[in-house]
Amino acid sequence: MEFVILNGNIINRSEASIDIEDRGYQFGDGVYEVIRVYNGKMFTAQEHLERILLSAKKIGMEITFTVEEMKTLLAELIQKNNVQLGTIYMQFSRGVSPRNHPFPVPAVPQSFVAYTKEIVRPLANLENGVKAILKDDIRWLLCDIKSLNLLGNVMAKQEAVAAGCYEAIQHRGDIVTEGSSSNISIIKDGKMHTHPADNLILNGITRRKIIEVCEKGSIPYVEAAFTLADLENADEVFLSSTTSEITPIVEIDGKQVGNGMPGPVTKKIQVLFDKEIETECGSLTANMK
Repeated sequence: MEFVILNGNIINRSEASIDIEDRGYQFGDGVYEVIRVYNGKMFTAQEHLERILLSAKKIGMEITFTVEEMKTLLAELIQKNNVQLGTIYMQFSRGVSPRNHPFPVPAVPQSFVAYTKEIVRPLANLENGVKAILKDDIRWLLCDIKSLNLLGNVMAKQEAVAAGCYEAIQHRGDIVTEGSSSNISIIKDGKMHTHPADNLILNGITRRKIIEVCEKGSIPYVEAAFTLADLENADEVFLSSTTSEITPIVEIDGKQVGNGMPGPVTKKIQVLFDKEIETECGSLTANMK
């Protein structure tokens, strides 16, 4: 990662610096996205960039870059860093101003940062599945905004890691919401169930693609809240995110999910999702797998 984007300019990482009074650093006052890169191309870039504009709007911040301008900059950064398989992280904060809770008036220039990271596909997890724990969802009630405020997510993820698991499945009372860094779906009697895209979850881009491939693949699905009992009695459970793709969950709180192996519907969704990647970014060759 030799090059990064800082405020619209591609510069050497060693030359990049952020002011100590940046509101992203002091208040988490900003929004972010992570976009997957396959074959040197961004996957679902349009959807991610439209979402960051929407997240910014929801916190009263108008991003000054258009989707096409961001696409051009990010594609150039990927090329300069020669990333074939990885991710690109980007964030906008409300900018630099003397520390004060209210938004600065007049508005100050936003801070825009982006960088790349080489990441292989999590093939062992995709094939074998992962373990998870259950965790009370203690986050704020605007989870549809992909904000920089991630401490609740971080604490849940750390608890999962400390328990030797990959993910924490969060719930508000009896209702399952989402993972600490993923969306959670279940399969029961061949039908996929996913929490509706309201303020209690982030409407994941991978989640949206899963719904698309379910429609294409004639897999029945429902967007409706499901309970802890539904989760416990599910035939299959999987998590989905930009970096984890569609990862089966085979154990929750030490209890086996289904037969303890990735299920047939989840596997079918994985195959259909791979086809979406190949359509947009080219063949998933042996060295990428």
